[in-house]
Amino acid sequence: MTSGKLDPIDRRILAELQSDGRMTNVELAKRVGISAPPCLRRVRVLEEQGFIRGYHADVNARELGFEVQVFAMVGLNSQAEADLARFEQRCRDWPLVRECHMLNGEIDFILKCVAPDLSTFQRFLTEELLAADNVITVKTSLVIRRAKNEPGVPFDVLEARAADAV
Repeated sequence: MTSGKLDPIDRRILAELQSDGRMTNVELAKRVGISAPPCLRRVRVLEEQGFIRGYHADVNARELGFEVQVFAMVGLNSQAEADLARFEQRCRDWPLVRECHMLNGEIDFILKCVAPDLSTFQRFLTEELLAADNVITVKTSLVIRRAKNEPGVPFDVLEARAADAV
């Protein structure tokens, strides 16, 4: 289902839950202007249709001892679908890899990695990532600081597009 098939209440439900996934159904219903039972039904449908994939806590990695965040740009020797799928599976198996995105252009994948310290990341880099089948190049960039981290999508843009479509 595309976002164009969502009505304004569904979009408001999604925006509110994206902002605060811990609120009660009663609070959510109040914020979007409907009663609790239909609000809960709508949330369940949004979950079933895949618009809501889960609910997560935004944990502070640094407070938990993960001092290092690195982006690794990976080049593969082969981009055959079977080779891409094998690499993606390896990324899912590596705990330090928190995100894996296939790109078009000069690099094949960008990985967001976290580690408690630089030596742990270096060990992962040399013993796991560079040693993986089909990997021919890895360029890394150490994150110095994060200027922005907004999860989800900008609902104001979605609402503007919906208004233009009417």
